[in-house]
Amino acid sequence: MSDAFGRLAPFIQDYIYVNGWSELRAVQVAACEVIFDTESNLLLSSGTASGKTEAAFLPVLTDLFENPAKSVGVLYISPLKALINDQFKRLEQILVDGNIPVCKWHGDASVSKKNALVKNPEGVLQITPESLESLLMNKRGACIKMFSDLRYVIIDEVHHFMRDSRGIQVLCLLERLQRITGTAPRRIGLSATLGDLGLAQSWLSTGSGRDCMAPVTDEKSGSIRLFVHRFVKAQDGDENLADSGDRAHFEYLFKMTLDKKTIVFANSREEIEFIMANLREIAIKNKAPDVYRVHHGNVSAQLREQAEDEMKISEDKIVTGATVTLELGIDIGSLDQAVQIGAPATVSSFAQRLGRCGRRGQIPELLFTFVEDVQATAADKLGPINWSFLRLIAIIELYTKKRWIEPIPPQRHPYSLLYHQTMSCLKSNGELSPASLAQEILSLESFREISQDDYRLLLSHLVETEHVQPTEQGGLIIGRIGEKIVNHFHFYTVFIVPEYYLVKDENKPIGTVDKVYPAGMRFSLAGITWETVAVNEKSKVIFVKRVGGISVVDWDVDFESELHTVLVRTVRDVLRNGKHYPYLSESCAERLREIRYLALGSGIADHLVTPLSDRTFAVFPWVGTRQLFTLHFCLLGRGIKSKVPWRTSVYLEVNYSGTAEELENEIHAILASQPDLHSLPLPDGIEIASKYNAFVPYSLVRKQFVEDFLDFDGLVKDMGYGR
Repeated sequence: MSDAFGRLAPFIQDYIYVNGWSELRAVQVAACEVIFDTESNLLLSSGTASGKTEAAFLPVLTDLFENPAKSVGVLYISPLKALINDQFKRLEQILVDGNIPVCKWHGDASVSKKNALVKNPEGVLQITPESLESLLMNKRGACIKMFSDLRYVIIDEVHHFMRDSRGIQVLCLLERLQRITGTAPRRIGLSATLGDLGLAQSWLSTGSGRDCMAPVTDEKSGSIRLFVHRFVKAQDGDENLADSGDRAHFEYLFKMTLDKKTIVFANSREEIEFIMANLREIAIKNKAPDVYRVHHGNVSAQLREQAEDEMKISEDKIVTGATVTLELGIDIGSLDQAVQIGAPATVSSFAQRLGRCGRRGQIPELLFTFVEDVQATAADKLGPINWSFLRLIAIIELYTKKRWIEPIPPQRHPYSLLYHQTMSCLKSNGELSPASLAQEILSLESFREISQDDYRLLLSHLVETEHVQPTEQGGLIIGRIGEKIVNHFHFYTVFIVPEYYLVKDENKPIGTVDKVYPAGMRFSLAGITWETVAVNEKSKVIFVKRVGGISVVDWDVDFESELHTVLVRTVRDVLRNGKHYPYLSESCAERLREIRYLALGSGIADHLVTPLSDRTFAVFPWVGTRQLFTLHFCLLGRGIKSKVPWRTSVYLEVNYSGTAEELENEIHAILASQPDLHSLPLPDGIEIASKYNAFVPYSLVRKQFVEDFLDFDGLVKDMGYGR
């Protein structure tokens, strides 16, 4: 055992001995050194199951044991209730002899235990951002007492918060908490996948007044087993959903997951529902046990928790289909493998999913499968190219060879969050003068780039729309319309929550769907086919009964991703370099050779402009999504018709009456210019989607899109033009 072990509290040393640890891991030793010997914030970034949680808590709990806090001493913030519940079980074991209480605080937690903590605040509090928002809004006085001696804030899954509007919410809440309590707790961030440590350190320390240390431990990157297999749909026009390549794909997945504890990842809820329903059907026909579960945000919490528990403790080899919900670090024990259907959305997502397997000394094993339907015509030069397949290879290469992960773009003008925190502050404080409110909000670090003029515009708009109301004394309070917004429990969340219908089998909740399936209609949810028995429109409940067979379900929105220039350039390298990738099946290797031949013949890997027909051209600048959209709008600004064929496209389709050389000259002229991005012909209503945009003046929403999404300087740089 290291010297760090000797500095830990006796009850923690006992816990380590009882659990048979032979030594502290490198990340745990490094965390002890930072916590015990400095006053800095701490960022711990290492692989899943590397002991990060213990690394944070062991020295922190030692400090709390030796110097008890006069209030809650540790605030643990998690993006998921499930993660809190999981960590709660682990913490309870560690603290059993330490006399340090731990309380979880979220919508499903015990009200009596919450009330007891308010009366006698101590120990560790585990909470979601939404519950912390509710506390600050509705129990401001209690917060002063509860956190008057707060020592540490531990933020789990830092990378998740950094990519999300909830991250801005967390930073604002922590600053507001510091102001009302007069404390400046140290922050500890935990993350498995970070591309830019420096960016994450800056994010974690925002508004804390402390520097941040991120010790790099010597984690050896061991072997990874990867295999990519391909299936092709028959081209006979058969519309049967389970035919041709799909059927062969399902049979293969059944065989490859049989008697193997597996997570099957897909990029949409519809796809994972359909896959798991088919696997269950095949199992029934083969008289195999039903080990198939589904885990995504629309499956009920009860069924998700049941799947997590079964994966962790069941003797059966459970196979769970999931989207992003099982990317985060919920403890489900050791997996035999993970399966990814199609390409992950990003390198970060791949890293998270790879991290779910290979725990506790196993070699990570990840199987990729995809089904494609290639129906090319002689006139279609680019149609036969499977860009998702190329992206998959590029993602694998970037992470396994370079450990590269997408950097997270800054959010400089989060006007939707500006609205939210303005309303939250007014609810928490009561009446404030416009000057005091502006000082309270604009001094938050997350809003430092928002001007006084923009804030005045927002406040004027909120008064006009009755979200905010002036008082006779010249102050501001929440207005008639604003009261309806802030007093609804949905206000605590800053992410978009669609209108859902609850699906119930008798009184057992199954999950939610975003449209009504009338009586007699069948649909799939939680990997099972249901038939609607009745619909209660007023309560938004669909009552169902379980039936046999396979059905489908569709949601209106699934997550959208964007591509980084480094990833797009790696796709081009895959087209150009002629390399053999040993993880590709022979069918995949043959498909890659075919795509390379097409790319070589069309010239897309080497030419900026490629003719597709007399007046249609493909423009391949090989830049990321933001830069590609910037070029698209700049072309429109010159009167040149352009479109991005799909969200993650790597090229533009341009209608142009001139030659390819003339179009190329137009693009060079754009790159050499200084366009006013605010004057570009953007579509009506264009925005960076955010929950409260509807309450913000559209001029600000448009400004956010121009300044936080469009990237002309990045376009010029990535295309190699000096400025």
